[in-house]
Amino acid sequence: MPAEQYVLTLSCPEGQGIVHAVSSYLFMTGCNIEDSQQFSDHDTERFFMRVAFSAEPPVSVDKLRASFGAVGDSFRMDWQIHGAKERMRVVLMVSKFGHCLNDLLFRSSTGALPVDIAAVVSNHPDLGGLVAAHGIPFHHIPVTKDTKALAEQQVLDLVEAEEVELVVLARYMQILSDHFCKRLSDRIINIHHSFLPSFKGAKPYHQAHARGVKLIGATAHYVTGDLDEGPIIEQEVRRVSHAVTPEQLVAIGRDVEAQALARAVEWHSARRVLPNGHRTVVFA
Repeated sequence: MPAEQYVLTLSCPEGQGIVHAVSSYLFMTGCNIEDSQQFSDHDTERFFMRVAFSAEPPVSVDKLRASFGAVGDSFRMDWQIHGAKERMRVVLMVSKFGHCLNDLLFRSSTGALPVDIAAVVSNHPDLGGLVAAHGIPFHHIPVTKDTKALAEQQVLDLVEAEEVELVVLARYMQILSDHFCKRLSDRIINIHHSFLPSFKGAKPYHQAHARGVKLIGATAHYVTGDLDEGPIIEQEVRRVSHAVTPEQLVAIGRDVEAQALARAVEWHSARRVLPNGHRTVVFA
């Protein structure tokens, strides 16, 4: 039988012998390392590593997880092992702006984004037709001040029922509760324009135009209880001139948002993003 591909990710306190221990374990288990990246953050005194490797049967992901525990315990590691071909199950959340949703649906349908979109959730019905065209379940869950807690619980129930690993806010224009964010810590990615916090409120691109900005951008980040303060995964910028109109800024901004969000989702789903306190380590 052909060799299977696997990915090991880990973080732990800095120390000697970590790389040797990991590589020795893989060698003794009959695995072949195909790619390895590591990083020591001297500020947080933590070590991060991602290893892509292959192995032939009878090696399996279950056997690897069972036997690697001793190595992980000896270095106090937070670690995971996954099959490289495993497609991460994702739920997308959106309101009325469909550019990021449409981009993610297209990338997924063509195989450019290797995820399984289990469902799309929206607090408005407007984009149901677009989602239906891709054969994906669409859940319209309205949100009001009185129903917010119930709506969030419906999403959490859906995530559990569909065995979802990642929730993507593809321009979902609702502030999530601290409870919701904590339940899905490091499992929610959001996209926003980089004008925050300089241009808060309505029509940020029009505000930026009025101030004569020369760079516009977008930031993809993990969601925490602190609004738009979560660890940054990816950012994208585009230079603009004085001749660009507010409407053109909006169009450019939407394109930038879609690109930054798609890369963040791709890297997370490929197990390339490791949380590091208020920051991230991205082995892109």
